[in-house]
Amino acid sequence: MSGTYATIRFEVTSDRVATITLDRPDSLNAFDRQMCEEVRDAWRTIKLDPAVNAVVLRAAGDRAFSAGLDIKKAYGQPNDVWNHEDPGELLSPKWQKVWKPVVCAVQGICTAGAFYFVNEADVVICSRDATFFDSHVSAGMVSALEPVGLMRRIGLGETLRISLLGNDERVTAHTALRIGLVTEITERDQLWSRAHEIAAGIAAKPAAATQGTVRAIWESLDRPYRAAMEQGLLYTRLGNPIGMAELAQQPQEKQEFRTR
Repeated sequence: MSGTYATIRFEVTSDRVATITLDRPDSLNAFDRQMCEEVRDAWRTIKLDPAVNAVVLRAAGDRAFSAGLDIKKAYGQPNDVWNHEDPGELLSPKWQKVWKPVVCAVQGICTAGAFYFVNEADVVICSRDATFFDSHVSAGMVSALEPVGLMRRIGLGETLRISLLGNDERVTAHTALRIGLVTEITERDQLWSRAHEIAAGIAAKPAAATQGTVRAIWESLDRPYRAAMEQGLLYTRLGNPIGMAELAQQPQEKQEFRTR
């Protein structure tokens, strides 16, 4: 199954993995309003499709995963300033209330608005040539949105360093692994297959369990500790009976364990 778009590619395979491929390589996969709306449409399709249990988010081309917002094209905000929207709301699976796990595969340049994708993914891996930086301040712009999500992944100190140094310093794949921005580094020619392997492994598990886990963890970030624990307990009461019943209906297969 596949969808037809102009700026992304979308497909769902028989192993219950949906793949979104950013497909503007000549523009370093920078997003314009059309891409934002197409990504939002893909998230909505994923959310409602029972044949999808996990997602791979990747990008075409070798030069860049994404250069963020396409500054060569007007994004097109409404005239009323109070109706302006953050493009990240359309790009974000969590804003769209999609709780199906997302594996993000990064190669080449990942800068500025590209962090919208990385910040909202559940598992992030990258190739050895990946570099991460935030170009906002180097262009005289305030970096005020992407760092909020980034800080949740890597903490205050590393976020401030990336945000303030701008184009002067690029975080390498090895540094990204050290600070927790990514969890694994692969060779470039293995990046997509490895991302799909991880997503397929997740997709094979009961969807009620994986979606409940994603939702409980992400929503805990917005709550005090005790409130997060109480809500998490509620989610186990809701999700466990469904997930365990789903697991009981699956064929008994040998469990395999891998190390990393």
